[in-house]
Amino acid sequence: SPCAFSTAAQQRSTGDECGPEEPSEEPKHPLSDCALEHKAIKLEEQVRDLTERYRRALADSENVRRRTQKFVEDAKLFGIQSFCRDLVEVADILEKTAESAAGQAEPSDPNPALKKIYEGLSLIEAKLQSVFAKHGLQKMNPVGGRYDPYEHEIICHVPAEGVQPGTVALVTQDGYKLHGRTIRHALVGVAVEAHE
Repeated sequence: SPCAFSTAAQQRSTGDECGPEEPSEEPKHPLSDCALEHKAIKLEEQVRDLTERYRRALADSENVRRRTQKFVEDAKLFGIQSFCRDLVEVADILEKTAESAAGQAEPSDPNPALKKIYEGLSLIEAKLQSVFAKHGLQKMNPVGGRYDPYEHEIICHVPAEGVQPGTVALVTQDGYKLHGRTIRHALVGVAVEAHE
């Protein structure tokens, strides 16, 4: 148009610098609708992939948190395990001493000191077992039950007379559990079929 030409001529004559031509509204390489759809599908796939990775990462971190929490709780519960193992040995000695004193303190025995010693040992043993129970330490009583390798250690076989084979017939050393976990196996004799 002549108006546009005259304006450009005026800018040149007045010494005003001309800026670069404004870019056209249309892109140099217009993308087709098919290419745009393809690009949109690729982006949606990337979003789904990243969303799935994010969910997995959240699940993994939650699993790690739960395992760590369980580990801490187990450490609180079973941190005294080695102390308990040592303490049950003391309980064994106390029980054997009380049994020995009971065998010697007969009702017809005129020695009242021995009877008082036995009563004192019995009270100490009862108190010790109540403290054990308070902290989750329990004595196992396997006689008459089935042999369990996770709780018992076989030291001998006993002929099965009146009991089913595989049943615990006698206990030579008590076993203990701490919050359901075996900390000392019971030493047992298991009934077996007698061979003729």
